[in-house]
Amino acid sequence: MGSIDFAGFSVSLFDMVDVTIPAFVIFIGGALLMAAMIWYYLRRRRFKSATIKYSDIRIVTQAGRTWRQRYRSVLVALRLTAVALFVIAFARPRHGTEMRETSSEGIDIMLCLDVSTSMQAEDFKPNNRLYVAKEEIKKFISKRLNDRIGLVVFARNSYTQCPLTTDYGILLRFIDQVDFGAVEDGTAIGMAIANSVNRLRDSPAKSKVIILATDGDNNAGEIDPLTAANIAAAFDIKIYTIAVGKTGNVMYPIDDPIFGKRYVYQPSRIDETSLRQIAERTKGKFYRARSGEELEDIYTTIDRLEKTEVKTTAHIQYRELFPQFAIMGLFLLALEVLLANTWFKKLP
Repeated sequence: MGSIDFAGFSVSLFDMVDVTIPAFVIFIGGALLMAAMIWYYLRRRRFKSATIKYSDIRIVTQAGRTWRQRYRSVLVALRLTAVALFVIAFARPRHGTEMRETSSEGIDIMLCLDVSTSMQAEDFKPNNRLYVAKEEIKKFISKRLNDRIGLVVFARNSYTQCPLTTDYGILLRFIDQVDFGAVEDGTAIGMAIANSVNRLRDSPAKSKVIILATDGDNNAGEIDPLTAANIAAAFDIKIYTIAVGKTGNVMYPIDDPIFGKRYVYQPSRIDETSLRQIAERTKGKFYRARSGEELEDIYTTIDRLEKTEVKTTAHIQYRELFPQFAIMGLFLLALEVLLANTWFKKLP
């Protein structure tokens, strides 16, 4: 059976012949038919000869027209509208309701964020490293679909700020609450990885990922970073490591009780070697972010690498609209006949 999809409608043309005709042809044909009827009506009205001939009709033309005479053109409008509705009805329009079945193989992601005081460095002007990292993490989350994402923050100790969740609104609020001072100062990279592995180890997800953002080297905690990386590899967890910040001397803010807030230059120490080894042992990747733009590009790259596979199956159920148009056309045609033989009836 031939069918057409046009402006949200599927129009079946023939029941027995497999022919497909563009939908606009049907509607153009209907429009031409209506235009021909209008032209015929106007031409017939203009050249129609009088039924009864008079020698002089000036007196008749000077007589006023009644409201029935003035509005008799309503009959033509009713008939033309009825014809248009019949044209649409015979085209058998159908309204389709689409139902989609979506199945996805999600990815579980633990975001690991360093909140030690070294993240206060303002080499990502005009903001510090932590602020820029939080903003880029929020952009990363906004691009994900159907993935469970959690957040672990760490300094000398590590704790779960937000467990794995698909409620990204709650997760974003937890990210906004991350700040300095909640954890004793230090950098326990190994403990942060171990905490994240603990959240992911029993996950049934197809892919399990840790994204670790830090600007220091491991100087606290009971677990060595490489040992934690080996544990992650044993659970088939991939780790992307990001070294945040510039090398060399960078500006750090200091709250002086006498002179107030001031800035001092201090060396930035980032253990790139350990971060590279962590990524290699877990089949992840190491990245270096020396600016906010580079950090944004890194999270965008990771987003492309870790894409969720989504399968969508669409089912369309049609509802026939033929009866509505046909009934409306018949109603208008009957109304035109009724008015022509009652209120708008005229002598031959």
